[in-house]
Amino acid sequence: MAVQFRDYYETLGVSKTASAEEIKTAFRKLARKHHPDLAKPKEKQTAEEKFKQINEAYEVLSDPEKRAKYDQLGENWNQAGGFQPPPEWGRGGRGGGFRRYAGGNGGDVEFEFGGTGFSDFFEMFFGGGRGRSAFGGGFAQRPEAPERGQDVEADIMVTLEEALHGSSRQISLRRSDSKKVETYQVKIPRGVHEGQRIRLAGQGEPGTRGGTQGDLFLRVRLARHPDFAVEGNDLIHEAALEPWRATLGSEIDVPTLEGQRRLKIPPGTQPGQRFRLRGRGLPNATGGRGDLYVTAQVRIPKKLSEAERHLWEELARLRGG
Repeated sequence: MAVQFRDYYETLGVSKTASAEEIKTAFRKLARKHHPDLAKPKEKQTAEEKFKQINEAYEVLSDPEKRAKYDQLGENWNQAGGFQPPPEWGRGGRGGGFRRYAGGNGGDVEFEFGGTGFSDFFEMFFGGGRGRSAFGGGFAQRPEAPERGQDVEADIMVTLEEALHGSSRQISLRRSDSKKVETYQVKIPRGVHEGQRIRLAGQGEPGTRGGTQGDLFLRVRLARHPDFAVEGNDLIHEAALEPWRATLGSEIDVPTLEGQRRLKIPPGTQPGQRFRLRGRGLPNATGGRGDLYVTAQVRIPKKLSEAERHLWEELARLRGG
């Protein structure tokens, strides 16, 4: 099956030799610019699509193992008739290649999805795999016995805002043995977490000899956010502080999933010191919410004016330096 190659370096606007920090900086800049919750109503759909592309690129390039695999593709992608995977990518487990499985009719069936937030290219090499069996084979059955259809698993990208509030998403599905495009409204419940699976009962592969139809499982992947990292139900935000703010104390605006909040920075704040905003994280199993932790990142100026250098030198003398 031919798919369109995705140039993740071009998507983020970085070179192939870009450092991890350069990739992170590029992602944050682009993700803030195209975040759908910040876009104007008439630009929301375009921004949402761009945001998904940026997230997919960062998902791969920020992970050393995924990036190494991606870089191994080299010139193999530029083939007539569309991108075809190198032979060695057809083997291995999850994330190691495009997977087919024997459908209930005895033939190979491929599934194509739309609206999940991930491209066919990503799913082929780094996702759960289009049409991947969710559980593998069961116990052997007698040929004459009814056999349940296989379950199918795919990935779905969920933003942190969706995880906080819940949402409804329309996805499409087309089986390779049919030209019909099936459309489903998927409810993303409040509080979903990374790796959780959303079940669509009876939407998998048909059974044989009167067996019931399998299920479709959508595995949640939380979209990367320009302002937050996720640790369980907690969110982590890195706040850049000028040295004088950390030394003298200050108040800063901190982003949350529900808007800006003021945070008091006490005098003598140290690099890496954490501050907690209770209940500003993601929903937890008890119905409450995790916390938002703000990590102080003291930003040292790279260039100084003559006046600034004079003041720093004077401070050094006062401190006995």
